[in-house]
Order: sequence, then C-alpha cells, then structure tokens
Amino acid sequence: MKKSNAYKPAHELAELIRTGELSAVHLMEETIDRINARNPSLNAFVITAFDEALAAAKKADQMVLDGSPLGPLHGVPIAMKDLFDFKPGWVSTLGGVKALENNIVENQCAFTERMEAAGAIIVGKTNSPTFGFRGTCDNFLFGPTKNPFDLSRNSGGSSGGSAAAVADGLVSLAEGTDAGGSIRIPSAWCSTYGFKPSFGRSPILIRPNAFGATTPFIHMGPITRNVKDAVIALDVLCGPHPADPLTVVPKENLQSHLGKDVTGLRVAFTEDFGVFPVDPEIRAGVRATAEKLKQAGVSVENVDIDLGYDHFELGELWCRLMAPLNTHVLDSLQQAGVDLLENPDQLPPDLLRWNDYVNNSMNMRDYYRDQGVRSEIFEKLQSVFEGYDAIISPTLACFPVLNDSNGDTKGPIELNGEKVEPLIGWCLTYLANFTGHPAASIPAGLGSEGLPMGLHIMGKSGDDGTVIALSEALEQVAPWEHLYNHCESRPIGLDQ
Repeated sequence: MKKSNAYKPAHELAELIRTGELSAVHLMEETIDRINARNPSLNAFVITAFDEALAAAKKADQMVLDGSPLGPLHGVPIAMKDLFDFKPGWVSTLGGVKALENNIVENQCAFTERMEAAGAIIVGKTNSPTFGFRGTCDNFLFGPTKNPFDLSRNSGGSSGGSAAAVADGLVSLAEGTDAGGSIRIPSAWCSTYGFKPSFGRSPILIRPNAFGATTPFIHMGPITRNVKDAVIALDVLCGPHPADPLTVVPKENLQSHLGKDVTGLRVAFTEDFGVFPVDPEIRAGVRATAEKLKQAGVSVENVDIDLGYDHFELGELWCRLMAPLNTHVLDSLQQAGVDLLENPDQLPPDLLRWNDYVNNSMNMRDYYRDQGVRSEIFEKLQSVFEGYDAIISPTLACFPVLNDSNGDTKGPIELNGEKVEPLIGWCLTYLANFTGHPAASIPAGLGSEGLPMGLHIMGKSGDDGTVIALSEALEQVAPWEHLYNHCESRPIGLDQ
C-alpha cells in the first residue's frame, strides 16, 4: 500500500509529479477519498468539482508524458474560497447566502486564473462567513467550519474553510483573502501559515467596483503548512493585473528571500499593542516563541505602542470601513435581480445592522474622520518601523471559540473582563489592513487545552521579504509540523 501524500508539501508533490514518481490522477483520487472521509465532520469544503478535477489530473499526467512545459504547482490539488472568488461555471454563494446556492458565475478571479496557469488543480471551494464580515467561519446555508484540533470549536474566518482543509491534510494549499485578518485569523486558530502580502502586490478583482479594495485594504494570499509553499504560491499570484488598477507593486522573485540570513535584524515585540485584552496564556506562548528568534541572531526587544484608541473603538472603526462595501454588494445584487433585503433573515443580523448604519447614519464627514483615525494608526506603526525591521505580536487575543448552532457564530463579547467587539475586535490583525503592511501568522504551539495560537509578524510596507525570512527562521527554531499529528488523529465520524 502506498503511503499517504496528505501532509506532503505542495512543492514536493509537484516535483514528484514532474519527475513521474507520482501520478496526478493517483494524487487526486487520494485527495478526493480523504475529503469524502473527513470533510463531513469538518465542513471545510462546501462545493466540490471532483469530476472536473480528475479530468484535469489526467491532462496533467499526459502533459508530463508529452514533455510539455510544466508550472511550479503542476498537478497539485488546491482549494479556492467561496466568497468574492470566482471560477467560470462554478457556484458562488458569497459566503453561504441561501438565495445564492445555485448562483452560477462566469467571472474569473485572479486566484483561479493564476493558480491554474501554474498547473494547480482546484478541487473545490471552502467555507466562509457571509460577505466575509467577521473573524469566524459560519453562515446560514452551510453552517460552521469546525476546528480540526477540536470539532466543537470554530476554525476562524473568513478563510476558515481553507485553513481547516489545509490543517486537516485535505489539500496542501488553499486560497485566502484578507480585509481584516481573514488569512491570518484562521491560520492562528488552525495552526497553518497564512501570508498577507503588501497592498498592491497581489491582485484583487472586485466587480463591479475595481477600486473597492482600499477601505480597508483587501489582499489575496496563500494558506499553507510551511513557508516555502506559501512563497511559491505568492510568486504565482502576485504582480500587476490588467483588471486591477491597484496592483502596482512590480513583480518580484519572493523565493529569493528563502534561506536569507536574519542575523542582525531588529524586531519589536508587543503582547497587545497597548490596548488588546490578550489571554495570558497566549501572551506567554507567543512571547516564548518570539524569543526563540534570538537563536537565529535576531534582536527581539519589547516596545510600548500607544495607538491612541481602545480596542473597542478600533474594532468598530473596522466595521464602519467595511460596511459601505457590503452595502455596495447588496445594491449590485439588487440591480442584478437578487434583492437579499426582501428576505433579510438570510443575512446575519450584524450585517443588516451595519447596512442600516450606512443607509441612515453615515455621512462623508464621518467617513473622512474615520480615515483620519486610520491614518493615525498608520503613523504610529510607521514610527515603530523607524527603529525596527518588523513588529511581532500575538495574532489573536483568544483561543478558538465554541460553535453556535444557529449559523451565527461570533467571537467573544468579553475578554479579561473587558467588553470586546465580537466580529473582529479580538483580532490584532486588522491594524495591517488599515495600513497595508505585509503580515503573516505563524503557528506558536498549543495552549493547555490543546487549542492553537498564532504569532503575528508585520513588516515594513513593501518589505515582504523580511516577513518571509523571519517566518522561515521561526520555522527552523520553533518548528510546527508535529502539530498536525493532532489533526491526523482526530475522530472523523459525523457525530464527533
């Protein structure tokens, strides 16, 4: 019996296929069998296209035999996200909206376009919350994605299905999009590696508003189990795109930053950015992981950061910035003949509440005042970067939350005795969406109850390479591959 390929890296699988040691069809059949066995208890994949994927795998094998040019991810099964991410002929529910469960699209997103050009094979779409408007993964159509470390807990969002699928060995690479931490939040809760590039480096094709990815900054990036896979994916994904006027960062060979010596780099460490009520166990665990960078020659220094606003104000600021884009989506759907507000029970109450705010309370003076606060946050972080190469912190303030049964799982409303904004206020990630800085979440071990926590690296604008180099250094001094043994050994029955 052949050994399972479930936890092999994407780059290794591609090499095995390229050399003829592994059949793309065999790998795809193995992937489909694993999804069929494990996904019912996990709910990571919500849409699959197995026949199409098998046909693509057969073509991939024939290309090897023919000596055709092969891309860096040739024959590797991957996943895309079911949100604002499209593949012609596939369903898009925009995050589990019941009225859109048969919504066939003919648009192509940059992820599918570039990944397929690199030889990857998309096997299905992964779960996300409605319109991606929260840091958890749940919706009224598909329900919650469960955490592969504890099925009673949530995977995190909005790219929660992607992170859970990668951690559980269903695929080695999956799509994430990120407007407030949606790549990094589920990576922290599922012990995956999630990378959000600098704004302007990865294309985001938002239709019908090509300029809609700026408030806050929205990014596309990979979720993987190791740094090298993520960087290979970034090289595939990033670079200017004719349909995105905002992708202006020139294409760069990010793989050139792998193996770089990090000796002499200075890192600023903060447990909470001075405002977030971070769980004490997470504070200690992330600090201990960050300290290991000293083994690689990195200077890790404590810094005091005064953002000037409390975490609840900042969480509400993110909601106010995101809400107009959600209203625009509702308006666009209405113009296309799908009026979701005719059946508002299909939408989460929080999304409806913020839609009412946009329609009834928001004005341009408030909008520019919020942009001013956002600018202040940018200036505060820039002042830190004047003396340091990166900022390290916890990714999230809490461990994975329990899933609700109503399709509306949210984050905590209180932490350490403080009221918390439940959609995203417990996430330390959205600061980098206010500013556009590159950032990654790295597994930082498990807490006392066996639940994952993440370490967050934020780099200078445009300096994705330093984030990559520090990530790889941590992968060497604080490896996390063994954590997936917890996922591999989990029960897979529907009743678990």
